[in-house]
Amino acid sequence: MASSLTKDSVRPGTPGAEKTFFGHPRGLATLFMTEMWERFSYYGMRALLPLYLVAPGGLHMSAGTATAIYSVYVSLVYLLALPGGWVADRFLGPRKTVAVAGIIIMLGHLCLALPVAASFFVGLGLVAIGSGLLKANISTMVGHLYKGPDDPRRDGGFTLFYIGINLGAFAAPLVIGTVGENVNWHLGFALAALGMALGLAQYLLGGRHLNPKSSEVPTPLTPAEKSATLRKGLTWLAIAAVFYGVVGGTGHFTLNWALIPLTLVGLIVPILVIARIRRDKDLDAGEKSKVSAYVWFFVAAAVFWMIYDQGGSTLSLFADGSAKNSIAGWTFPVSWYQSVNPVMIMALAPVFAWLWLWLNRRGKEPSTIVKFASGLVLIGASFFLFLAPLSIAEGGHKAAAMWLVAIYFVQTVGELTLSPVGLSVTTKMAPKKYASQMMGVWFLAVTAGDSITALVSNPAIGGVNLDKMGFVALEAVLAVLAGGAVWMYRRKVNKLMGDVH
Repeated sequence: MASSLTKDSVRPGTPGAEKTFFGHPRGLATLFMTEMWERFSYYGMRALLPLYLVAPGGLHMSAGTATAIYSVYVSLVYLLALPGGWVADRFLGPRKTVAVAGIIIMLGHLCLALPVAASFFVGLGLVAIGSGLLKANISTMVGHLYKGPDDPRRDGGFTLFYIGINLGAFAAPLVIGTVGENVNWHLGFALAALGMALGLAQYLLGGRHLNPKSSEVPTPLTPAEKSATLRKGLTWLAIAAVFYGVVGGTGHFTLNWALIPLTLVGLIVPILVIARIRRDKDLDAGEKSKVSAYVWFFVAAAVFWMIYDQGGSTLSLFADGSAKNSIAGWTFPVSWYQSVNPVMIMALAPVFAWLWLWLNRRGKEPSTIVKFASGLVLIGASFFLFLAPLSIAEGGHKAAAMWLVAIYFVQTVGELTLSPVGLSVTTKMAPKKYASQMMGVWFLAVTAGDSITALVSNPAIGGVNLDKMGFVALEAVLAVLAGGAVWMYRRKVNKLMGDVH
């Protein structure tokens, strides 16, 4: 990336006078590359995960179990972003936390690369923990590079950072997926470890360009708090060890039953967190009203992510067994479908950014509520579209690859309608006391959505086959009805939002 570092011919001491990364602080190059390689490792492994779980040469599980494991894993990544932020705020500071996260993620991928089932699940746990630690803090460090929220380069910096995320996500299935599917599953996981190692090396070597603020611990734990935290942590660890020990010792342990507590945590924690914020006596009436309005957006987002994240599980497993996976005679690995969304994001995100501005100038930009409702309708429409290839497969034929590409396209448009707006409304509606924590609450919508998928697909509970026409149609109808409900109650939600529009 050296060629992208330029010297601006302006007066020293002004923003941009130093050596920059596309006009931005050089530390952005460090964080851009770190995040790109981390996303390369994460999305590469994620593209292989459900395929490896069901493959005869992999763990040869049922589709229901594979979907449950995949969904629990994704939900934990986003759930652990909350404690990841806490570790940085109270214990290590963002900079050290991200370094520790990189090491944990790399070790996790190395465990996945070992051809041992027990090691594989340890690896999944480590990658989830490391991703939660990193996700919560690397964006915070991007913000530290700029001189407050009014720095004119700030929004552009986050846009560049977002490109790094999608570059890693786009390249990962093409490289890791190809090697994993066509050469050796565990070699693919090893490549994910290599990607994280490159990101970690970039981070450590370029650390001198980061803002010193990123090394600070904002509110360090007191000795008493450290002791109390350690006691609580050990207590919960002991409870988990005893529970699983008893279940295993009595011969009742199965993988599917082991997933249920993790699934329930993913459903219960979001409810408890939002309820705690809503009941906080330190909030004034206006802030409580905004939290009540935010619940609508949160539930809508959970429904959205419940369907959207099945692009990596239900759709991928369908493609593995029931799609042609070839275009114009050229056959490609199933994991390559996971590159469709990031490349479309990079192509369409600037278009949407321009469209909202263009409509805003004419006084016609849709409100946040209308955008949310549109996102839900679109994600529902993507599963109505899914009914076509499902019907083809039930007729004994292989569905064309372009059906799946079309589904991913509609989902991407829905994502661009809902996800950036959700991030924005989260920051606008957050009570002052929870200004930094509310972003973690937004991530919990993903946790809740994926936990629902894990629960309904788990064979220990009922094992709903998620790629059957009846259930796909039900999910599609649910999303469209949720979108309609958000739109119908838009005046009520607008009133609760107060001065936020």
